[in-house]
Amino acid sequence: MSDSVDGCNGIHPERTGDLNAAVLGVRRGDEAAFRAVYRCLTPELLRYAAVIVGQDAEDVVAETWLQIARDVLRFEGDGASFRRFALAVTRNRARDVLRRRRRRVQEITVPTDELPEPRAAGTPGGEAAPDTAEVAGAKLSTREIVSLIGTLPVPQAEAVLLRVVLDLDTKSTAEILGKRPGAVAMALSRGLKKLARLVERPEATAVRR
Repeated sequence: MSDSVDGCNGIHPERTGDLNAAVLGVRRGDEAAFRAVYRCLTPELLRYAAVIVGQDAEDVVAETWLQIARDVLRFEGDGASFRRFALAVTRNRARDVLRRRRRRVQEITVPTDELPEPRAAGTPGGEAAPDTAEVAGAKLSTREIVSLIGTLPVPQAEAVLLRVVLDLDTKSTAEILGKRPGAVAMALSRGLKKLARLVERPEATAVRR
């Protein structure tokens, strides 16, 4: 998708040289470089967090940058590695939020033994046809697609967002999610198929308003 990421101040997260130079500055303790990387990566971190935790996304990303600020001088790697690192931290902080939500539900409203089983991600399947994402992208903007992705089961939503919206490869996505590439491919296939069905429904137009 052409509008999948946001360039800023000459840095673009998909241009290796741009991000490499900025991250090198961050590793040297350059505050201006850190601010530039922050402004550049925050939009996609917010998109990712929103898919997992919804309205708590801003809090998650704030916690993410606090952790990155603490750990960044020990970080070793290039721009692409830093991007994966930031997305992985975002995922971990978002999952912390989900765990806190579950604890509140258990402690306040529902006895533990009455909680439903976690929703399964689905059964194994092959890679989705490449044009599935293209059809969705042609009909809706990135913001609208992200809104629909948020309605998918979390494993599928994460795979679709990272692979299609943020344009990471399967290996990088698997590294962030802590899963095997084959599991990522299956989640992506199911997610794209479900997303395509959602796009075809009349109620999908509601996200355009």
